[in-house]
Amino acid sequence: MKAVKMNKKWPKILMMCVCVVSLSACSAADRIKNIGEPPKQSAIVNPTLQKNYQPVSMPMPPSQIVQKSGNSLWTGAQQGFFKDQRAKTVGDIMTVLIDIDDKGKMENSSERSRATSETAGMPNMLGAESKLNQFFPQAIDPSNLANATADSSYKGDGTIDRKEKIQMKLAVTVTQVLPNGNMVIKGAQEVRVNYENRILQLAGVVRPQDISIDNTVSYEQIAEARISYGGKGQITDVQQPRYGEQLYDIIFPF
Repeated sequence: MKAVKMNKKWPKILMMCVCVVSLSACSAADRIKNIGEPPKQSAIVNPTLQKNYQPVSMPMPPSQIVQKSGNSLWTGAQQGFFKDQRAKTVGDIMTVLIDIDDKGKMENSSERSRATSETAGMPNMLGAESKLNQFFPQAIDPSNLANATADSSYKGDGTIDRKEKIQMKLAVTVTQVLPNGNMVIKGAQEVRVNYENRILQLAGVVRPQDISIDNTVSYEQIAEARISYGGKGQITDVQQPRYGEQLYDIIFPF
């Protein structure tokens, strides 16, 4: 019966192996085709037309009705008498100043041990203890029927010591103006150096009053900020484990 069960599992195992080999072959073919060629950069597209783009919905205060005066050029909706050059409508561009200097260190240690012992016997039970020899092939001691012990111990240590520092400027585009005047921004920057493509992406929500007079805003003034900095190319490929090692780490239970 065991041999039959093993035979039924073989087609699934072979199918998994074929899929892994096919994926590896496709990836290898693409890499072989691009030997000697620099990594390709993505085309400039409208962010709102991308497949994963989703409009932002945030809690809004009640709208205010502005009373206009017929004898004045000033309205309560204006923030300045002269034209403001800062970004304020969909499609405008502003510059985000990124200066991240983050450090983190954490140490954790845990230790656990446990020892148990249990003994059970039946010296007297209405004479039934004398009948045990009829059911067991060897003589037993009714006063010492069971004796079990167990010991376990665990010790774990963990240390995290990290440091990130990024200093960059990124031009972003206003993709949406919320009813309260806050602006949703999104932008990306790709810099190719030799055969390595460095990619910086940013998205979030900014207030108009946080934008400085030179049309810049600091990254810590961006709400719901999503900042991603990474790369694609030969150096990134070398730093990543091979597909087989990643698959082994996922499916290996021990």
